[in-house]
Amino acid sequence: MYTSPQLLEQINNYISALSYTHSPQSLYAPVDYVLSLGGKRVRPVLMLMAYNLYKENVAEVLLPAIGLETYHNFTLLHDDLMDKADMRRGKPTVHKVWDDNTAILSGDAMLVLAYRFISDCSPVYLKEVLDTFTQAALEVCEGQQFDMDFEQRNNVTEQEYIDMIRLKTSVLLAAGLKMGAILGDASAEDTQYLYDFGVHIGIAFQLKDDLLDVYGDPSVFGKNLGGDILSNKKTYLLIKALENADEKQATELTSWLEKEDFDPQEKIKAVTELYNQIGVRLVCESKMREFYTKGLENLSLISVAEENKRELRALAEHLMYREM
Repeated sequence: MYTSPQLLEQINNYISALSYTHSPQSLYAPVDYVLSLGGKRVRPVLMLMAYNLYKENVAEVLLPAIGLETYHNFTLLHDDLMDKADMRRGKPTVHKVWDDNTAILSGDAMLVLAYRFISDCSPVYLKEVLDTFTQAALEVCEGQQFDMDFEQRNNVTEQEYIDMIRLKTSVLLAAGLKMGAILGDASAEDTQYLYDFGVHIGIAFQLKDDLLDVYGDPSVFGKNLGGDILSNKKTYLLIKALENADEKQATELTSWLEKEDFDPQEKIKAVTELYNQIGVRLVCESKMREFYTKGLENLSLISVAEENKRELRALAEHLMYREM
């Protein structure tokens, strides 16, 4: 069995060797730039790990895994543009280095490239793999729209938020695991258990992101802290703060949400202090553990030797307790 660092090395080496030399370079240079920024590459690693539960030669499915990573980075490129984000992984975002139109068009090209890479698998599996990926890709769009809709509301419920992050974040992790299982000839039962494992781990993963945006180490996190606070993003922390605040805390929190003219650092400090008073960090950590535990329960049901699941368990634990 490969370890996740070994699989990550293979993925990074493959991406580094990709060369987009087609014209116009103004279209492909941002693609190279985005993919060169690195990142955790969680989705392709999970796909290869699922495949490796059943088959050894992961090189045979490396290109579809690269397609999954290309698609994920396409969503980040457009997401940064919609959020007007300045930084991604410690570097300026594409629309900052180039411009908005370039970010849109180069992102579109990445989507096409993703489909090209994912289609590079045996015809025996092609339809099922493409159906799995296409469904997840559409659900990611649905999740993004819900996220955008929530910007106009201060009454988003916990369940609405969980449903949104399942679509926006979890389903792509789950689809990667499912694709790996399909390509590895796993049983239908194992394929579903792996998908469900990905859904639950993915929700815990996003909740951790919500926490890190407020409580992370900026030198490690790779993005400026407090971005969600400044944009009034409906994260789990904000939703639970609004739900659990007393009258005085609710008034102060609502005031910060409604202010259009403010000092950014003052707002981040004030809202973080309210989060601390209300105790939403512990609430969020408890919800993370709930979904993490559900994910491990799904993993335990997969019909392969327990020692072969060790690397997936280790990666799930790393995602749960990571600092970036």
